[in-house]
Amino acid sequence: MLAVSLGQSAVYSVVSLAAKLTASRPLSEQTATLNRSQAPGRPWLDLTYQLLGILFAVVPALLAVHLLKRDPGGVRALLGLDRRRPGFDAATSALLAAVIGLPGLALYVVARAAGLNATVVPAALPEQWWAVPVLVLSAAQNAVLEEVVVVGYLLVRLQQMGHRTAVAIAASALLRGAYHLYQGFGAFVGNAVMGVVFALFFVRTRRLWPLIVAHTILDVVSFVGYALFADHLDFLK
Repeated sequence: MLAVSLGQSAVYSVVSLAAKLTASRPLSEQTATLNRSQAPGRPWLDLTYQLLGILFAVVPALLAVHLLKRDPGGVRALLGLDRRRPGFDAATSALLAAVIGLPGLALYVVARAAGLNATVVPAALPEQWWAVPVLVLSAAQNAVLEEVVVVGYLLVRLQQMGHRTAVAIAASALLRGAYHLYQGFGAFVGNAVMGVVFALFFVRTRRLWPLIVAHTILDVVSFVGYALFADHLDFLK
């Protein structure tokens, strides 16, 4: 599962960081661009590529859910993917987004100032009518893929294999940090901390929806906010 999804991303991310560290420019003067154009100057082809990328990127999460369906109790019991607690899910989603988002932004600024992170460009799509909807879909895809695979599937499988809960949480957090290493060391630390918080939440509540929604909120604010207000965010550049 990990070899065809985020484990593979982690390996490429380590190589990408090594390439940045051995380049002629310091890490802080380099850029990591997310959500870039796939066909510059050809908007309809670009949109097609964007939608296909989002569609296929979420497939490993669907595969993880399918595999867990065969376990006793089914995927709803294992991951809490049901509608039994909508109020709790909504409230904790907002809380988690706030708890992770503001400190994460501060850590990014500090890491860049210390030369430990590249400049992250969350959105670099052309000015087309579909840009914002695609960014929202991209945010949701990231959330579904990461939370289902790195939290839900990985924690359940590691616990079923007899690993201690602390080991499972550490593995989940380190993996989350690792596939963000292409952005720099600050991104690794920030996402690893986020991984610990999210994994602890899941272990205690067995609810995956709040993590998916919170992650979607974080990425929507990052992607769409940058696309709309990049000219006013000089402190992030």
